[in-house]
Amino acid sequence: MTSMVLVTSNKPRQLLYISYIGRVRLTEFSPGQADLRTQLGGLSPGFTLLADFSRLEAMDLECAPELGRVMDLIGQAGVGLVVRVIPDPSKDIGMNILTVFHYPHHTRIVTCDSMAAATRELGALGNPDAA
Repeated sequence: MTSMVLVTSNKPRQLLYISYIGRVRLTEFSPGQADLRTQLGGLSPGFTLLADFSRLEAMDLECAPELGRVMDLIGQAGVGLVVRVIPDPSKDIGMNILTVFHYPHHTRIVTCDSMAAATRELGALGNPDAA
C-alpha cells in the first residue's frame, strides 16, 4: 500500500482535511507541509479540521515532532474544531497528549470511530438541530 499524508480543503465550508494513509514515514510529511500552508491560506480563523486516521496502518515514531509542527501550524491559523476519525483506538498514536501541547486550549476536539460519525458531527455544525 502506498503511504502518504493527503491535505486538502473545502473553502466554502471552511474545512481542512488531512488523511494519513498506510505506514506513514517522516518523508511523507515534507510534501504535505507545502500543501498544508497553501490550504491554510484560504481558511479563516474558526475553521474546522477533519483529521482522518481511518486508513493509517502505522506511523513511525520519528513523525511525532513533525506531527506536532503540523498541529502548531493549524493552531496558529485559528482552528476552532478538530474532528478526528480513529476507528481503532490502538492506533491513536498519542493524539490527546500532542493536543495539549500543540492546539490552543479553547479548541474543541471530537474523536469519532468512523467517517459516518464524523460526517454527522460536521453536519450538526450547519444545523444545530441535527445531532
